[in-house]
Amino acid sequence: MGSRPVLFVITGPPAAGKTSWIQSHAKAADIVIDLDRITVALTGPGAPQWNHDPLTQRVAQRARYAAIDEATQHLDKLDCYLIHTMPNAKARAKYKRLAARIIVVDPGRDIVMQRIDAMRAPEMKRVATRWYNSRRGQSRTAMPQASRPW
Repeated sequence: MGSRPVLFVITGPPAAGKTSWIQSHAKAADIVIDLDRITVALTGPGAPQWNHDPLTQRVAQRARYAAIDEATQHLDKLDCYLIHTMPNAKARAKYKRLAARIIVVDPGRDIVMQRIDAMRAPEMKRVATRWYNSRRGQSRTAMPQASRPW
């Protein structure tokens, strides 16, 4: 996007379409840091696409943190797309320092819950509920392809 590289932080509940948003915006040369994709890359043939085994998740999270640290060293050269479902205050402050563009992908709670029922592990409903609860008091308008601050 433009001549100056950008860090895009894509946030939203599980099954909202964050990965699909990236697929429609990122270019082949861009860096994409997506925990689901990292987990698939780190597991053997036939492993589920959304593997939430605690040990697998721990290894994938460590790889994700390393990828974030390295990618943010090169924001002068490349666009980076980072999926971060629920960044905490420390992460939000870091993204602000890095002048990240925050993208909230949220097709709405009903759609998210239907997608989780169809495609994800049932425990993802708890994560989605936590995401929606954390946003109480903020605008409830679904913005599947828009950017807005936390």
